[in-house]
Amino acid sequence: MFTRWIHIPSERSTLLIGPRRSGKTTLLRHRFPDLKYTTLDDLDHLDWTGRDPKGFVQSLGNSGIIDEIQRSPKLTVAVKHAIDSYQAYLLMTGSSTLGLLDTTADTLAGRIDILSLPPACWGEDLGEPTHALFSEQAHPLQIKQGNRLLHRALTYGQFPEILTCGTEEEKHETLIRYRNTYFTRDLMQLSNIENLDGLLAILHHLANSLGSHLEITNFAREAGVSHFTAKKYLNALGQAELTFQLYGYQYGPAKKFIKAAKTYFSDNGILYSLKMPISQGPLLESFVISELEKRRKLGYIPAERLYYYKSAAGNEIDLLIEMQNTLYAVEIKSSKRPGGKDLRNLKNFSSTKKVRVKRFCFYLGEEYQSVDNVELIPVAALFRGR
Repeated sequence: MFTRWIHIPSERSTLLIGPRRSGKTTLLRHRFPDLKYTTLDDLDHLDWTGRDPKGFVQSLGNSGIIDEIQRSPKLTVAVKHAIDSYQAYLLMTGSSTLGLLDTTADTLAGRIDILSLPPACWGEDLGEPTHALFSEQAHPLQIKQGNRLLHRALTYGQFPEILTCGTEEEKHETLIRYRNTYFTRDLMQLSNIENLDGLLAILHHLANSLGSHLEITNFAREAGVSHFTAKKYLNALGQAELTFQLYGYQYGPAKKFIKAAKTYFSDNGILYSLKMPISQGPLLESFVISELEKRRKLGYIPAERLYYYKSAAGNEIDLLIEMQNTLYAVEIKSSKRPGGKDLRNLKNFSSTKKVRVKRFCFYLGEEYQSVDNVELIPVAALFRGR
């Protein structure tokens, strides 16, 4: 087990959410070996929580770990009682936020921390982060190491078990098993989904339309399912944290969510498991955006969410990040030498809000450069960057 880049408070009860196989259980059992562990994947425990939730929580004593609590969201009422009555210290995990976060917010507001554990960041298995992505430069030798490892990261992703596989064949077999269990059948059970073919159609169409705007009506037609089914399945994927969305950025708080969303997978390993041919440009864009989203969830990028931008004239920016009164405009290019055309939208971008704008382009070269007020960052800088 390698050390994850997340801090779990040792004095405050916590709900840790994240997709299946992101390492939540391993992390808690490794860091808190003295706490009594229970999992609601055990049908006996799950039945107990339904019949006597208060008794189940009391059986843990003053502290304990409850794994997969999303299987019994009402258990949070008993957790609240334990925290209020005898200052219990409870660590909980959830692999799907479907119905869980609303219940938790209503029941445990102010009593627990809610943290997110995504699949590992690139380089997380090799040690602590070494540099801040947007304000520090990685060491040149580390950039070279990152470039040597980039193809593997783009292909197989960063699920912890994948990182410990010894061969590419093992990685392949593990990701296919994930697709057939955690990414599909387990999700169907959690979200009351009955149509496996429909879910696979949604997943494949998402992979085919990486970086495109998601209009539900068109998407449903292309995937061969009803509008209601498409919306339900897309919501389930998001609730299981297998996907996340970027909304179009518009100036003014009331306008930020007007544009159609773009949907990305939380890790490139999910893409690989679908066995879809994807060109380098969308694959690299998905990789960079998902890696930045992981760091946002871990708190290294202090932003409420990530956005994309599209002007009235159709000019797009891959990513916008609001941080500390500064707007970070980010483009991703699968080129070793971005030209003027590649950087044009960034150079022309300006904000009507009174905030500072910084412009960045992640590219496949090895050098940090500044071109016409655009900072070029090697994609390999993501390796062990925070």
